[in-house]
Amino acid sequence: MLIIEYLLPSFMQFPKVKEIRYLKTKNQYREINFSKRELSNIYEDILYRIVLDLLNKSFKNDLVGSIESIVFNGWTNSINRATGLYDKICILSIFCEKKEFMKINLPNVDPKECFKNMKGVSASKITNSVAIKPIISIERKDNRFVPSKEVQISSSTNLALMDWEDFEHLIREIFELEFRINGGEVKVTQSSRDGGVDAIAFDPDPIRGGKIVIQAKRYTNTVGVSAVRDLYGTVMNEGATKGILVTTSDYGSDSFKFAKGKPITLINGGNLLYLLKKHGYNARINIKEAKDELKNRF
Repeated sequence: MLIIEYLLPSFMQFPKVKEIRYLKTKNQYREINFSKRELSNIYEDILYRIVLDLLNKSFKNDLVGSIESIVFNGWTNSINRATGLYDKICILSIFCEKKEFMKINLPNVDPKECFKNMKGVSASKITNSVAIKPIISIERKDNRFVPSKEVQISSSTNLALMDWEDFEHLIREIFELEFRINGGEVKVTQSSRDGGVDAIAFDPDPIRGGKIVIQAKRYTNTVGVSAVRDLYGTVMNEGATKGILVTTSDYGSDSFKFAKGKPITLINGGNLLYLLKKHGYNARINIKEAKDELKNRF
């Protein structure tokens, strides 16, 4: 996935002169401006054309075929009406897959209709400089992101006995495969064992997507409701759209009751094994074996 962050001209910066006339009788030139409606229509048309043109050039110039999808976030410097100061805001955002975009006959489309048909997000009138939330905007300065690593498992691997750090990387791998179907991406965070964020997924789907916090619990006991409450607090603090809690064990009724109606998904050991099998992984979970082994260690 290629993410393009692009600074567009603001409506205030857009040229307003329609034509310049020479008045022979007065021997002077007169500027004729666009009407506000004309200028608004031209401005919107050009901005949507810029988006489509950059998407087209990006896909066509990918000579090695490494780009499968693009997220384009269009930003502009506009006056914040509340403060009177210039703010950088996102005014349009779109996610598209190459195979779908290349079917479009660009010379014959209406730029705005084409943008909306691809489920692009913008205000009804972008000349109003209404801020929208980017479909995906990865924080490149987040020092929690660390390089991912592959984790080797087999049918004999008891997930409940895995090294906790390897387990977190395995969960990242599984969700990377799960979200990749829709052009998503998953970043693993620095291991802290403090119940914080273990991974962050970025789902480009304009309806159900966004930033998703993932926590992995390699537990042999039932996960308490406090862990679910902590996840919900993390989702709020991160500004995420959803939280996913994954464990090798299970959850109590209090956990499911708390999660009901909230943007939280609880995945227990059985569902985890299903996800692993779905993506070609073989493993097992034996809680009793893990408890006995851990008891012998300590």
